[in-house]
Amino acid sequence: MRRRRKTNPQLNKLIGDLKRIARENSAPLWKDIAKRLEKPRRNYAAVNLSKINRYSAPNDTILVPGKVLSSGTIEKPVTVAALGFSKKAFEKICKCEEGAEKGAGKCISIEELVKNNPKGSGVKIIV
Repeated sequence: MRRRRKTNPQLNKLIGDLKRIARENSAPLWKDIAKRLEKPRRNYAAVNLSKINRYSAPNDTILVPGKVLSSGTIEKPVTVAALGFSKKAFEKICKCEEGAEKGAGKCISIEELVKNNPKGSGVKIIV
């Protein structure tokens, strides 16, 4: 059976970059993420905010090899990197609480995370 390539050129470039950076920096985290993204799209992670809230600590860096969904709440300032965010999830992560000024989290792409942290240290994968 012939192996098919992804038809999304941006995703192909991301997978290639992740493999290259994993080799250059001897960071197995990026190779693992590249392998997860090579699989069919129906196998991508779909993670709710409640799960991110449950398994993270304040100021953690979370990586989701898929999409972040908005079910639940996020009560800690975290940096979340993912392939995609639902509109509500993006708003819940990035908004500041009224009066409390929690210093809400950040939503970034996987490319930005790789650029800022080529070694992959201190990154938690949630699937």
